[in-house]
Amino acid sequence: MNKPKIVRPEESQPAHAKWFDRKKYVTINFMVQRPKNVQVDIQPDKLILCCKNDTDDVFYNELHFYDKVQIHDSRERVYDRTINVLLRKVKPDYAWPHLQKDPVKPSWISVDFDNWRDWEHEEDEGKEEYDRYMDMIQEMATSNKGETPDMGDLSDFVTSVVSCCPAELKQEVNGKKETLKGFNIKLQDTILFPEGGGQPDDHGLIGEVPVLRVTRQGPDAIHFVASPLDVDREVHVKVDWERRFDHMQQHSGQHLITALADTMFGYKTTSWELGRQRSSIELDTSSVKPAQLQELEEVINEKIRARIPVTVQLVSIDDPAVEKVRSRGLPEDHAGPVRIIDIEGIDANMCCGTHVSNLSHLQVIKLLGTEKGKKNKTNLIFLAGNRVLKYAEKSYSTERSLVSLLKTGPDEHVEAVDKLQKSVKLLQKTNLSLLRDMAVLIAQNLKNNPQSGNFFSLHKKEGDNEFMNIIANEINTEETLVFLTVGEEKGPGLFLLAGRSGQVTEMGPRVLELLQGKGAGKNGRFQGKANSLARRGEVEALLMQLCKHRSSEEE
Repeated sequence: MNKPKIVRPEESQPAHAKWFDRKKYVTINFMVQRPKNVQVDIQPDKLILCCKNDTDDVFYNELHFYDKVQIHDSRERVYDRTINVLLRKVKPDYAWPHLQKDPVKPSWISVDFDNWRDWEHEEDEGKEEYDRYMDMIQEMATSNKGETPDMGDLSDFVTSVVSCCPAELKQEVNGKKETLKGFNIKLQDTILFPEGGGQPDDHGLIGEVPVLRVTRQGPDAIHFVASPLDVDREVHVKVDWERRFDHMQQHSGQHLITALADTMFGYKTTSWELGRQRSSIELDTSSVKPAQLQELEEVINEKIRARIPVTVQLVSIDDPAVEKVRSRGLPEDHAGPVRIIDIEGIDANMCCGTHVSNLSHLQVIKLLGTEKGKKNKTNLIFLAGNRVLKYAEKSYSTERSLVSLLKTGPDEHVEAVDKLQKSVKLLQKTNLSLLRDMAVLIAQNLKNNPQSGNFFSLHKKEGDNEFMNIIANEINTEETLVFLTVGEEKGPGLFLLAGRSGQVTEMGPRVLELLQGKGAGKNGRFQGKANSLARRGEVEALLMQLCKHRSSEEE
């Protein structure tokens, strides 16, 4: 099927492009912030690109290649900040000295020197992996996997506000717990799922107001929002479909994995967690063998390819069917009918969560591995659907970065990192040995200097507690007050104060205060961590004044 012709917009500008050459491929990265309406036409001798960015600036690029490319084995991929194009050369092992046929380089083209290397003797590192990755993407997108479900009536659901009460929401932001003031909204009906059954809640909108949390109170869903809503007001409710569909894929995936792990190996599921990046199932077994894991993954994806229907049944709690389904029990405050999720011929399970209507909507499931759980249990880690694509994309990006940094192919990364770690350990050991020798020399020079006085201060960027203690051990701290620091000059570091016990006990807390540190002392030593060495000079001046005062008293 021919692509529609791309027409140059009346008002446009070229997107900046960075490129590099390889044995079989040429890579071009067009720099566009949050690209949208992307159109790419790759022809044997040229490429046309047209798109918009997040501020609706229009970009249009047309370039004529230095040499021919294979259009059926060339492709583009859209990211948040770039549009990456991979072109397969018709003539492999033939270097492109410049990207365009015309040797005069436009201002919007530049060479990606981070990835540009002499490939005369290099292997095609990373490209086979890229091909396999792209083949996997295409395979998962083919029609035999079923069509992605649409949002149905979730895009325009109308209901009314039953109640609105002031409330607080405790949440964690960047690792810190915060309390947000807002309102709890109860609606006549809702399409937003309240957290439960191991599944997080939905997010979405009530009118134009974002819903930050949905919880369950008996039969009711409570929506936490930042702004109040009038009671009896008619409102439109919209679900965050990307988040909802992700949860559907992970939850239905868990049901499928749980059922097959039980059927194939007798491993019961005792709990599960739908995480932000990956999910885990707690299996009632002390271990899962690698061969079992591989067999389980193969059967799981066979069932997905078989396009098996997933249906929802609502039955009364006294219905005989309830006794025949898998369940870990109902909540104490359960009200209304029992909801059963039925994967045809595979599993029937009580569940309140959201699910796909066909296993084909799962696309693919990847079992990442297992981890030791609690009380002789095993945690099985998995990804389903779009998370597999994102994981593959992230893994390949990391792999490319490692190829560039380590200058080795992907298969040699572990060996290369192992060598680097051993080299670093050897360097650290050598460095520590030199620091110890330096500490002894510093102390000896002080002892041999008749003008040294009764106060000694030193700061060194490199060093540790042992370095400082060696210096202090070599000096007679009954006669000389020693103040040592290591670390960034105005940043965090370590400190040591050594001298007469009374002096150190008196001055230690003051040193802590000036260095914003934590520490403790005994037997004439006070040491610890400093959050900031910016006021080190003040500490030094204070200690020098103390020593002068002591000298005048002794005279």
